[in-house]
Amino acid sequence: MRIATYNVNGINGRLPVLLQWLNETKPDVVCLQELKAPQEKFPEKAIQDAGYHAIWHGQKSWNGVAILSRNEAPQEVLRGLPGDPDDLHSRYIEATVNGLLIGCLYLPNGNPAPGPKFDYKLAWFERLTQHAAKLLDSGKPVLLTGDFNVMPTEKDVYKPERWVDDALFRPETRAAFKKLIDQGWTDAIRKLYPDEIIYTFWDYFRNAYGRNAGLRIDHFLLSPKVEKRLVAAGVDRHVRGWEKTSDHAPVWIELKNS
Repeated sequence: MRIATYNVNGINGRLPVLLQWLNETKPDVVCLQELKAPQEKFPEKAIQDAGYHAIWHGQKSWNGVAILSRNEAPQEVLRGLPGDPDDLHSRYIEATVNGLLIGCLYLPNGNPAPGPKFDYKLAWFERLTQHAAKLLDSGKPVLLTGDFNVMPTEKDVYKPERWVDDALFRPETRAAFKKLIDQGWTDAIRKLYPDEIIYTFWDYFRNAYGRNAGLRIDHFLLSPKVEKRLVAAGVDRHVRGWEKTSDHAPVWIELKNS
């Protein structure tokens, strides 16, 4: 089973790119972030015509997450991250798909830091960590995936010295990610490629993609039951080079049957 995560950076504006990639790679499950579309503007018919069931949590202009599945329809478990009833951002959706419990997330960027946006990022991270602990305690096969907006180590960022004050790389952010991982999650890419330079995002400016001046900020975190099934992982880097594409590339894992 192939599961992918992809920050599409506007699902309607990037729909041709998304559909081309879906047709090319045919992942079984896809988690999308940054839909930038209200609930009623999600392109459900186009996604259905591509062979996918979908659930989504939209928001006008910003944020937005979705889970697509080629086989059985995703069964929604949760919409929105617990812990703050006043948080109206569409950043989390959770569903059971093909025997897995999947949390699709778009963690706040947090810039400029320090400041209110960075405080919100860290508070959101703490809520995610508390929820993730409950997911692990359930003993179910769980994976958390999406745009975490964090580079965990210096290997995950081009010229790390330029990013020391950025919200995606500040010590508080990396410490929050480590705290989450230390609960017992496995970073799928680093499990299979512990030392390689692998990026998932390249800015639109300064020919970042052409220079491979990238960041690894899109992650798969696997519970122990899912980690045992991991057989492959990668980044569809070439998609970042397509015309009118997202500044992220799709990231994927493959799991053997349980």
